[in-house]
Amino acid sequence: MSVITLGNGRQIGDYLKPYVVAELNTSHFGDLGIARAMIDEAKAAGCDCVKFQSWSAETLYCDSYYQANAIAKRIVKKFALDSAQLKELAGYAAAQGIDFASTPYSIQEAKFLVAECKAPFIKIASMELNNLPYLEQLGRLGAPLVLSTGMGTLEEIREAARVIEASGNRQLIILHCTSIYPSPPQLVRLQNIIGLRSEFPAFPIGYSDHSQGIEIPAAAVALGACLIEKHFTLDSSRIGMDNQMATEPEEMRAMIRACHRVHEAMGGAGRVLSVEEQAQARKMRRSIVTRRALPAGHVLTEADLDAKRPGDGIAPSLLAMVLGRTLKHDLGAETVLSWSSLADHEPASI
Repeated sequence: MSVITLGNGRQIGDYLKPYVVAELNTSHFGDLGIARAMIDEAKAAGCDCVKFQSWSAETLYCDSYYQANAIAKRIVKKFALDSAQLKELAGYAAAQGIDFASTPYSIQEAKFLVAECKAPFIKIASMELNNLPYLEQLGRLGAPLVLSTGMGTLEEIREAARVIEASGNRQLIILHCTSIYPSPPQLVRLQNIIGLRSEFPAFPIGYSDHSQGIEIPAAAVALGACLIEKHFTLDSSRIGMDNQMATEPEEMRAMIRACHRVHEAMGGAGRVLSVEEQAQARKMRRSIVTRRALPAGHVLTEADLDAKRPGDGIAPSLLAMVLGRTLKHDLGAETVLSWSSLADHEPASI
């Protein structure tokens, strides 16, 4: 099992209790009041972390794109949070007892998150998967990295992980992700979690969810996902970037309950009977019983015996060890047979 330690000491690993990240994305609409309320609601829902986006118009698109798409620059600026705002929100999250993280789109933004916001990890967006020079720079920061893999081929994921590892950073979580908003179930391909774990045994595998509802994240936990990332909003009826596919507080609360319940139910792969189930076996299984009254000195035959509840006597699987043995005392009909009722220690037929 692969385990890494975040910058705040929290351990994240395959099959451990899932670390739940509320992806706030742009659902704060650039409003600090809404952002703080989202932090409060994410904490109340049971999330472990709130995650923002650290972008600017300069780090996201090139000028020629903005010239051809003037509205794009206005949208990016409207939803962007500057460094001072991010630092304020990081402090607010810390005061509420919930981790703060963000996705940077430049190395300067990443350094700021680590140094000033005390982010326990850096989240790498799926769009950066083939931006190998940037991945190398992030790796050299030394902070734990969480890499989304949407739109990526296995070879691209291998190369990204190789570059990060070659930078000297082995604190990496890889997230299975489908970059369709929202993702229909048939495109999610959850078993990629198993495939990624097989391909990258040194790194914990998590899941960044873009589906609707709570079932798919809970199923990811059943597959051992160490981290669940889910888009979060206070009001999904508002029109915004990905806001209408995001999860509202009550549904987030239900998702986390489901994830924790699934994790609690998983147990290990080894077959171990609990004390409670062993006690149940004594009630529900069968024991060897007499079919009729039998006198002391009687040598037991198969015709003398039956198997009925309760299961606190001699198990039917041991019938061969009972046949041919002699009774020490009289037994009534329908009596549970015990070893103490048998005179000889070995079957007479042996």
